[in-house]
Amino acid sequence: MNITKQDIDSLNAILKVEITKDDYAPKVEKVLKDYKKTANIPGFRKGHIPMGMIKKQYGKSVLLDEVNKLIQESLHKYLTEEKLDVLGNPLPKNEMDIDWDADDFQFEFELGLAPQFEIDLQKKAVTNYKIVADKDFLDNQIKTIRKQYGKLISKSEVAKEDEITGTFKNEEKGIDNKATFSMEKIKGKKQKDQLLGAKTGDTITLKTKGLFEDDHDNQTFLKVPHDDAHGLDIEVTLSIEEINTREEAALNQELFDKLFGKDVVKSEEEVRAKIKEDAERQFEQQSEQVLLNNAVESLIENTKFDLPAEFLTRWIQKSGEKELTEEEAKAEYERSEKGLRYQLIEGKLMADHKLHANFEELKDYTKAMVTSQMMQYGQMNPAEEELENIAARILSNQDEAKRLAEQLNQQKMLKFFKENAKLKTKEVSYDKFVKEAYQ
Repeated sequence: MNITKQDIDSLNAILKVEITKDDYAPKVEKVLKDYKKTANIPGFRKGHIPMGMIKKQYGKSVLLDEVNKLIQESLHKYLTEEKLDVLGNPLPKNEMDIDWDADDFQFEFELGLAPQFEIDLQKKAVTNYKIVADKDFLDNQIKTIRKQYGKLISKSEVAKEDEITGTFKNEEKGIDNKATFSMEKIKGKKQKDQLLGAKTGDTITLKTKGLFEDDHDNQTFLKVPHDDAHGLDIEVTLSIEEINTREEAALNQELFDKLFGKDVVKSEEEVRAKIKEDAERQFEQQSEQVLLNNAVESLIENTKFDLPAEFLTRWIQKSGEKELTEEEAKAEYERSEKGLRYQLIEGKLMADHKLHANFEELKDYTKAMVTSQMMQYGQMNPAEEELENIAARILSNQDEAKRLAEQLNQQKMLKFFKENAKLKTKEVSYDKFVKEAYQ
């Protein structure tokens, strides 16, 4: 057997695989001898069928099977030993021209080669948001807490910040749901005007388009499916059963103790400081995820290299369970190109900077996750042996191990970006962060 590589350009090559009779004949002969022992052919006793008849009936299919096995094994070995970084899998080029009645065969395979490129982490600055809990945010949090712990007072007429309990109905959509919502949830001016001044026992017809600040509230209050919630444009009736307002709780030590434990904080200033600290710790997780996303987008945009697009399109066309049309394959390639580019960039960064998590790191990460979960249930000091056993059980599940490895590698990549990428720190309020980061 002989394999040779012919480069077409830097991204495409042809592999020629030459197979002689000596390469496959012993394997074919062995399989046919096994068939001779077990085959059932009318008129012959098992094990006494002439070899000529066995070859006539099974010879060609066995030949194809054994030659294909030989090709797959040889290709894998060649690509590994030559350290060829290929995209997709080798595509047969001349399979329709093979003369299976000959003794020797020559197969050709197209290869798509991974591009060579450099990554410049300093080329363009990536925004790193520092989210601060500003005065407006803290005022809203304090107001929400005071309402949450305040006293509910019954009313007979709806005012601006009241809570309404009633039943939404729409026969056509099968809506019949009792819900409690705050007037602050209502977005549409016309719907607000209809509700303001309404009394207990009234039934009001409301348009759902723009009814709530967030279309997801259609799921919560109307109990419509997720797919129907966005852009829902129907009329519903609301039968008002209760109207309540909340008298805000006093900012006193009793409330402070309910929130944080006895005597942990002793003034409104300390409450604000505690809320600010907790909020900004949570904000940091969100800003880090956005930083990672922005760094990925920046790398894709600013790391230029060509791909063997025609080869990859043909590979996509032929590699699935059902062969795609040329148009379908082109569309699928266009959808997947961006992800492929990042896979190559990420792979190079991880290889060049040795960022892949090893098993010990993965085990420690799993144990830390387990420890955090146990602490939530009051087990503050779990034994090391117990952690080892739980981690071993978790990592014995391949899907779970893969999921955790991806999480850990993402954390390592984030840390790498924070230490090595060109960052532009921008201090913003949470509202401004949401507008900019998720626009």
